[in-house]
Amino acid sequence: MVPLDIAEEKEQRDFYFMDIALEQAKKAQALGEVPIGAVLVSGDGRLLAAAGNRRETWQDPTAHAELMVLRQAAQRLESWRLLDTTLYVTLEPCVMCMGAIILARVPTLVFGAHDPRAGAVGSIYDLSTDARFNHKVEVRAGIRGAACGTLLSDFFASVRQRRRKQRQLPSALPRK
Repeated sequence: MVPLDIAEEKEQRDFYFMDIALEQAKKAQALGEVPIGAVLVSGDGRLLAAAGNRRETWQDPTAHAELMVLRQAAQRLESWRLLDTTLYVTLEPCVMCMGAIILARVPTLVFGAHDPRAGAVGSIYDLSTDARFNHKVEVRAGIRGAACGTLLSDFFASVRQRRRKQRQLPSALPRK
């Protein structure tokens, strides 16, 4: 058996954990949430936390998958400093989530699809490389990007289709 080089091992690990994040996104979608999932992994490969969005379920604007995972891991590790971890998320984090990632000292972020409307890791802003912060985040983008993007595109297409159908339905109330 030919041993994998370090880059191949990292890529396999990225695909493996992004697949778990995608499963979390699908669980969120089953609840009517925007399908975004995240997992946080320790440096030695232990899964520390996993979650999908819960904004609609909890009616909480901060219930993004990334923040939920950071909270879970901080409680589990009994530390807000999430050093020697990697965060995997299916969509490029927003400003709020990227701020939390920086504040939690997460050293590595791996995300799937870019977010041209709200992304803070290169799409609109790039907080990961902003020299004014005392913490830098290594970023690997596009891991399972097509699968992550398709999941989101299909979700929003179905939302738009549902809304069109609702507008076309005749009113159930009789007119007087």
